[in-house]
Amino acid sequence: MPINYQEVYTQIQSIGAGAKERRKRKEDAQAEARRLLEQFGSQLDFLRSKVDSAKQADANIRCACPLDEPLASSFDVQPFDQTQGKPASVTPTLIAADGSQINPDRHAALQYYVINVGAIAMRVGSGNTPEVFTDTKLHMLDEFEDTFFSDSQVALQRDVAERKKLLEVAKNFSGTIIALTEGQLELWGAVDSDNSRDFEKSLQDYLDALKEMENQQVITSGYVDKPGANWVVRLLEIATIPQNELINLKKYRPFLGVTDLWLFSKILGKHARSAVFKLQAKSSEKYKDSLSIHFFYLNVGDEKKPKIARVDVPLWVAKNQDALNNLHCALIEQAKIMGNEPFPYLLHRAHEIAVVTHKEKEEIDQMLAIEIRNNGGEIGEKSGKQSAKDLQGRTRR
Repeated sequence: MPINYQEVYTQIQSIGAGAKERRKRKEDAQAEARRLLEQFGSQLDFLRSKVDSAKQADANIRCACPLDEPLASSFDVQPFDQTQGKPASVTPTLIAADGSQINPDRHAALQYYVINVGAIAMRVGSGNTPEVFTDTKLHMLDEFEDTFFSDSQVALQRDVAERKKLLEVAKNFSGTIIALTEGQLELWGAVDSDNSRDFEKSLQDYLDALKEMENQQVITSGYVDKPGANWVVRLLEIATIPQNELINLKKYRPFLGVTDLWLFSKILGKHARSAVFKLQAKSSEKYKDSLSIHFFYLNVGDEKKPKIARVDVPLWVAKNQDALNNLHCALIEQAKIMGNEPFPYLLHRAHEIAVVTHKEKEEIDQMLAIEIRNNGGEIGEKSGKQSAKDLQGRTRR
């Protein structure tokens, strides 16, 4: 049956009827959050103390924790390595990596997955054509093992492979190297009884790669476009909850509807970055010392049309002013290349290199099937559901 548009329209009318009231509530909350940002802007010791108290009440709390810059700070972009009046002298190498995958499909005749990582490197100001690198790993699932790789497990391996590729490519260059990936720096994946061991191994491989990048002084980062996490807003909520009510912290959400993205669109001027914050999260137990995760917000747009991104960095980058400035400058210069829709150009190119098309998947299916048959192996069968989907003329999923 097609969609019941009459039923949908009735629900849409209900949503529309409440739009004005929701907007008013949201604007009131935004105004209060902005006021509190100014009120607590320099009370950094107090805020850190409240975060510590919140962590004792809820070990899983995720929020921003200030370092030594006021909350509403805004720092203009500086030319590469132009610190304390020195002339710009650094011409860094930028490396970006992205990954895509073919996930295993239990309805398909062949059970396998593919991880494809693309990387691109360019020397700023050299005029040379960027260098492109690709790694493709195919893993056939063992029919004699009582296991099945989930999409999240494959995604974990993809994220680790991206960092390893950055590290591998970085070894081909000298001088200042800036490594970019899209998405948060924190390795994310559901940990349950079925994949906890895989996650822990992937995490350790990931941390080893991050540590080696630190050893080689490769400025590493994670670029989050249109961030959805509201860690600074959560910090403001923690700042206002009475100490004796911390036990109810999970339910204390006076600023629902207020986002970090909105907050920093009102603070950051053209190409400016925010203060650097530490991420307070349960994962801090894993990302220790110089690898602890920090972040700042960045306006890759301008005052009239702000475009706010979040940039994740390890502590060692956050504490190195030259590294922080060079990363800031590199991201702005890259975003400017894309014109009216600012986004780091090299990350866009890395995605184009890494993406696996449906046609390429079909070709891998055919190559695998031919090779297995030629060597006396057996090919499984598609499920009835998949066979029905593949019928010509079918348009529904």
